[in-house]
Amino acid sequence: MNLRGSSSIPKMAEEISKSELRSSAAATSTPSSSTTAKSRWSWPSVLRWIPTSNNHIIAAEKRLLSIIKTPYVQEQVNIGSSPPGSKIRWFRSSSDEPRFINTVTFDSKEDSPTLIMVHGYGASQGFFFRNFDALASRFRVIAVDQLGCGGSSRPDFTCKSTEETEAWFIDSFEEWRKAKNLSNFILLGHSLGGYVAAKYALKHPEHVQHLILVGPAGFSAQSDAKSEWITKFRATWKGAILNHLWESNFTPQKIIRGLGPWGPDLVRKYTNARFGAYSSGSVLTTEESSLLTDYVYHTLAAKASGELCLKYIFSFGAFARMPLLHSAPEWKVPTTFIYGFEDWMNYQGAQEARKHMKVPCEIIRVPQGGHFVFIDNPSGFHAAMFYACRRFLSPDPDHESLPEGLSSA
Repeated sequence: MNLRGSSSIPKMAEEISKSELRSSAAATSTPSSSTTAKSRWSWPSVLRWIPTSNNHIIAAEKRLLSIIKTPYVQEQVNIGSSPPGSKIRWFRSSSDEPRFINTVTFDSKEDSPTLIMVHGYGASQGFFFRNFDALASRFRVIAVDQLGCGGSSRPDFTCKSTEETEAWFIDSFEEWRKAKNLSNFILLGHSLGGYVAAKYALKHPEHVQHLILVGPAGFSAQSDAKSEWITKFRATWKGAILNHLWESNFTPQKIIRGLGPWGPDLVRKYTNARFGAYSSGSVLTTEESSLLTDYVYHTLAAKASGELCLKYIFSFGAFARMPLLHSAPEWKVPTTFIYGFEDWMNYQGAQEARKHMKVPCEIIRVPQGGHFVFIDNPSGFHAAMFYACRRFLSPDPDHESLPEGLSSA
């Protein structure tokens, strides 16, 4: 994430702050608490801390998804519990409270193929808000917040290795699948979610009919020749500082939390500058930008959990510690890669992996789109999706041609 400077609080975030303060004052009857609540009003609004919680995240999610026309059901899917000291890392805590995966399921036509969507790092399922209507017209769409992200449970992150970190995401997703009684689905993952989806398909190929990786992370290793610039940069004083921050697990979310009341404005500047930056005629509307800013702020400012996976899965420079390229010969699921033309994730990694795969593999590039191609160019992304899944959607898939504007790599 590329997060920049800040100055003031968006109106929506300030209203949430006022609502929280009123709730706090109403919930207590002791003079000292009442006095404390009232004293906060003496501070200028810009200096008030912006509260967040799981309830705030879900409320922001509902506001964002209110612009979706397709009816949906939101639920917290129980993926189990375990006593303290469990060997399963994501169960470890001081209690045996159950874990939940936040899930949204959209209405669909009977017998529609099931499409499960997994978000990337620093994101959550609401990032697909510009796609749900179009995709739900052809699929039974189910989107999830990965464990420790978005509106899902945020247990203490206690993983200490790449293997444990992968298991955190893969095994919790498998427990979610069991709880939902799902099988034979199309699995889509974006960025880090693409890495997780691919690792899941390698471990549980019997459940995945087709794998769609959108700008996936994790194909290149630091040993690759192209990583020489990282080695040189790390030798500089700037590189040494950034590498130290990376290995110390300093995340962009910590900046948002540390800025307190200035956090929402920083997120607003990020969303305005980042999303739709590569699009043409498909930039975010004022309403979309406001709702997305509100949603993104609450998902980033909440308790640190899944975000702490970063240093265990990637080395500095976003090079995978256990690259997917090395697993290419073991691929068992037909796969489609989708990249925006301006995606900083390199599609050449997918081309190299395809050489070693023993299953059907396509690489589709979408114009006017960057790493968030599904936000930058929704119509182009939807065209790529329908083409990638033509054998599930078309009566004559062998005669379907690549939609105009898309290119095959």
